[in-house]
Amino acid sequence: MDGKFIDNLGRVYGLYTGGFIVFILLMALLEYLGVSAATIGILFVAFTICIYALIGWLSRTMQVDAYYVAGREVPAVYNGMATAADWMSGASFVALAGGIYFGGYGYLAFVVGWTGGYVLVNSLMAPYLRKFGCYTVPDFIGARYGGNFARFCAVIILVVASFTYVTAQINASGTIAARALQIPFAYGVWFGLLGILLCSMLGGMRAVTWTQVAQYIVLIIAYLVPVIWMSNKQGFGIIPHFSYGDAVQRIQELEPLVGLGKAAVESFPGVRILTTPHNAPGDAMESWKFVTLALCMMAGTASLPHILMRYFTTPSVRQARKSVAWSLLFIFLLYFTAPALATLTKLQLLDPNLVTSIIGKSIAEVGNLEWIKNWSNVGMLRIADGNGDGLLQLNEFFMRPDIVVLATPEIAGLPYVISGLVAAGGMAAAMSTADGLLLAIANALSHDLYYKIIDPKADTKLRLIVARVLLVGIGVLAALVATLQLTGILGAVAWAFCFACSGLFFPLVLGVWWKRANRPGALAGMIFGFAAGAAYLYYVRTGGAPILGLDHLRFGIVGMAFSLVSMVVVTLMTAAPDAETQAMVEEVRIPSGKTILDQSH
Repeated sequence: MDGKFIDNLGRVYGLYTGGFIVFILLMALLEYLGVSAATIGILFVAFTICIYALIGWLSRTMQVDAYYVAGREVPAVYNGMATAADWMSGASFVALAGGIYFGGYGYLAFVVGWTGGYVLVNSLMAPYLRKFGCYTVPDFIGARYGGNFARFCAVIILVVASFTYVTAQINASGTIAARALQIPFAYGVWFGLLGILLCSMLGGMRAVTWTQVAQYIVLIIAYLVPVIWMSNKQGFGIIPHFSYGDAVQRIQELEPLVGLGKAAVESFPGVRILTTPHNAPGDAMESWKFVTLALCMMAGTASLPHILMRYFTTPSVRQARKSVAWSLLFIFLLYFTAPALATLTKLQLLDPNLVTSIIGKSIAEVGNLEWIKNWSNVGMLRIADGNGDGLLQLNEFFMRPDIVVLATPEIAGLPYVISGLVAAGGMAAAMSTADGLLLAIANALSHDLYYKIIDPKADTKLRLIVARVLLVGIGVLAALVATLQLTGILGAVAWAFCFACSGLFFPLVLGVWWKRANRPGALAGMIFGFAAGAAYLYYVRTGGAPILGLDHLRFGIVGMAFSLVSMVVVTLMTAAPDAETQAMVEEVRIPSGKTILDQSH
């Protein structure tokens, strides 16, 4: 992107935001004139994806620096916005509120962990990695510790963590496309992948950056509008973030009346989760689970390559630090809203004083509701008269947590244009993160594996061709895995974070803050940490009893423990790094001066 575009970013995205609002109003007019809901949904998704594809096309490049790090010219506020879009994935947009809806208090650990993780990124990682001047996270590992084997180990961990994460995003895009376009989930997955590839393939990080800024604008509007509308309708005002406590209290009053806590009728798998109170911290073990899940998410945040890569794109170390602050602000807007959305949506279904309530009504009446039929038809919702009384009980109604946000406008009886807006926002969230993840994987394989290890003499054209081919190939493979639906969106995301923190957290952090850390120690930390975490995940997923309550969402605690101990012990048992390396580490911690690798990278 040339300097003229950079100089006019405010005007460009101001016009884009205004244009998007005009488009929303146009869709509202079409709905008023009788245009079908299916058509409006298609127009929302198609229009936004076409805009992202256009940005991707206009940002195409054959320059290595532009492809890998957007030319290191992204201003802090826009990098913060792009980072927020990169971060607020389909899990954040689509699944987080659903998790809080069904799981209540315990799922707030995701919010605490993900938000707190940015404190770690700001204080321990982002400015210092930017000063190092790397293209990728394995690039830092290879330069800091030396040797291709350390770089290779980092690539493997990056690929596993990022691939697990990207399948969740493609799953989310498939879920949205299936509903918005009225197509089977398996077809929705491939539609979502096509949109993702159009945004990222030609322009790399430059295209992804400017696309993600546009996607953030769409997703935050789409997330806030229905919550504010619903809150106002229920009498909690237009700023529900500070007033939905009364709604929580009302839910607590209603839950015993609708059968919460009774033995759930297992009419179909997963229904027992509905017996979890909405606002119940639980005993000491539940508190321990909360803390360990939050810790995994925090450390994972500071280890995930697609997030750390974003801070390689800023003009300076100072701008990298400022962009973290902007990221936190933009992320806060959504995370502060998610609990309110989950609470207000649950109240819509439970409160008999609201026309939208369904619990306690006849099965036949509920089954004829339009939104029930729509989501049942795509296999995302089910009701079953388990006790045969003809009335819908709480434990006879189940919808996938992944659709709570998407279904909220229909549940609340809002105009369908809001449903189309939410679908577009969810698609933007899933696509923005998938763009970053696919790019992280492809860049690591093309730069760190192909260029740095296999063919160091490869010219620019060949390097970028390899990167693009890998991007497409990995995307196709991820889509195939996503169609299997091996776990829920939020579960897959938790696995990705745990994989990342198991193998990368301590080698990255100690690589900056412990100049004594050496190559054998880093190798031990990566290998033993990742292997221990993966082995523990296999153990609990194959029927093993969780140790100390550490289930499959928390295996990162085991991995990090093995990583820290093995890295420290091996480092102290082997020779210290040479004086040049230690001096380089000292220089990295100074938040000013020249970037270390720019001249030789």
